[in-house]
Amino acid sequence: MRRVQLLPQNSVVASYAALLKEVRRDGLLVRCRRFYLTVILILMLAAGAAAAGFLLLGDTWFQLIVAGVLGIILTQFAFLGHEASHRQIFESRAVNERVGRFLAAGVVGISYAWWIDKHTRHHNDPNTVGKDPDIAMGTLAFREEDAAPRTGFQAWFTRRQGYLFFPLLILEGLNLHVQSIRTLTRRAKVEGRWLELALIGSRFGAYLGILFWFLPAGMALAFLGVQLAVFGIYMGASFAPNHKGMPMLPDGSTADFFERQVLTSRNVHGGSFVNTAFGGLNFQIEHHLFPDMPRPHLRRAAVIVREHCQRLGITYTEVGVLRSYAAVITHLNRVGLAARDPFDCPLAHLYRRR
Repeated sequence: MRRVQLLPQNSVVASYAALLKEVRRDGLLVRCRRFYLTVILILMLAAGAAAAGFLLLGDTWFQLIVAGVLGIILTQFAFLGHEASHRQIFESRAVNERVGRFLAAGVVGISYAWWIDKHTRHHNDPNTVGKDPDIAMGTLAFREEDAAPRTGFQAWFTRRQGYLFFPLLILEGLNLHVQSIRTLTRRAKVEGRWLELALIGSRFGAYLGILFWFLPAGMALAFLGVQLAVFGIYMGASFAPNHKGMPMLPDGSTADFFERQVLTSRNVHGGSFVNTAFGGLNFQIEHHLFPDMPRPHLRRAAVIVREHCQRLGITYTEVGVLRSYAAVITHLNRVGLAARDPFDCPLAHLYRRR
């Protein structure tokens, strides 16, 4: 685990207040409704084109191309739902919530309530042990302490989890849907439960009904599989570079808000194409510092925050797309291999089997 050197808290808190004032003065927190309406219009046209292609192609395996395109479109809608949940689109909190819930549950098919709970805890304590659900022990182990107790197949998987990470994302789309249904059907109180169940039920009913009505069962299942795979890979590949492999903070850390958000986040540079492909998530540092900042303003904010960090001597991490993915893979493999029994000799296992 990388060590984090913290500056005196009062000086950093005061500097963040000054940074926030500068960002507000430059108008970077002002909503960009025209931008978002344009994005929504483009995505609706893209969805309409995909639907037209689906109907025109008919009973042919070329439908799998449409399925892949649909996976990309749905991920872009998910980005908009994420931005609505952060109140980046409209001034009104209620309007943002209604739009976010509709986009998440009615269009993408995942629970807005589940996402909000998980994502809020992540934003409050990114990469903080015991608090950030994104580094909690699960299929992947993000800390040596979580990897060490694993045995059998789990241990074998963990030693190679970095290389298996992206193939595993093929199932992430299905996992998001399953987690959503689990949340909405549990006994605990869930805000908007029945509305979301209605939206998700209607969405899947219409989607699956159309697939199996127009396509043979095998082709319909293949279409669904490709769409879910592309959706899962795209979602995972967009969120993974943000924090994986960055410093982790212990439970009870005294790091202030500014340092906690900057030191645990990673930006990904690459120009307008990357900004669009990642839905603005490549400006992860700025997104965490100013969660309600609209996507078009993140690029300008990045310049201000980078200079601010240089003045304070705080590490500001920014890499290219390939280096960000390499960092994720390296970190996951390092965690898995570091947890291996130091007395577990590969040669001994080799000769033991002979």
